[in-house]
Amino acid sequence: MKNIVVIGGGNMGFTYAEGIYNAKIANIEIIDKSEDRIAEINGMNKMKATTSYDVLKNADIIFLAVKPQIAPLVFNDIKSIVNKDQLFVSVMAGMTIETIQQGLGIDKVIRCMPNLPASIQLGMTTYVGSKEVAKENLDLVGNILKSTGKAFEVKTEDMIDNTTGISGSGSAYIFYFMNALAEAAEDFGFSREEAKTLTAQTFEGAVELYKQNDISLEEWMNRVASKGGTTRAALNNFDDNNVHNLIKEGTVACVNRAKELAADK
Repeated sequence: MKNIVVIGGGNMGFTYAEGIYNAKIANIEIIDKSEDRIAEINGMNKMKATTSYDVLKNADIIFLAVKPQIAPLVFNDIKSIVNKDQLFVSVMAGMTIETIQQGLGIDKVIRCMPNLPASIQLGMTTYVGSKEVAKENLDLVGNILKSTGKAFEVKTEDMIDNTTGISGSGSAYIFYFMNALAEAAEDFGFSREEAKTLTAQTFEGAVELYKQNDISLEEWMNRVASKGGTTRAALNNFDDNNVHNLIKEGTVACVNRAKELAADK
């Protein structure tokens, strides 16, 4: 069984560690520099957690799940401990494979773009490996990523940045629309709890309809909206205010920023 170490015990790092632990596909240990966080994780009586980088010496796979801004400090701390036989999996936003390779003096890197719902096993993750990563290792990591939802390999690293604009940051876009809908519900006299139920159930039902049927989103809109009806009045208002294109422009702004961050590293 493989030995996996996750550096970073925050939301994303812990999510993957817990997914690996629950799937029983590897031995798992977490490194975090917060004594309180280490105590909290060890208190769960599941995975081992430590502040020491020494455990990296026996790791087959190392997950890099720290904030990008502190990654150079982490690289400096562990460079003399890690080796080129180990496989590195990065879930850090805006950190390129080349930057990781140069920062650690290693070759085998898989870069991933997860999203927040991975914390409840409903995530969407894309990944790509450096040319030094064997297919069997790429498939192994793919299965690990699927323990937190859905995952698939993309062909180029540019597609990781493109994923950022859709699924990586997409949850926030959904929350943005949901927030407006919930606020409208409260404006119409519903309580906050009622507004939450109306909004959440509407989104959940629409998503399930889309997933369970081979029908385009445009066709679904047409099924709800009849000519001259109430739904069409709302959709026409969105179109008049260019909402559709503004959403697409937002995804482009997100992707451009991801590329800028990667270039700055």
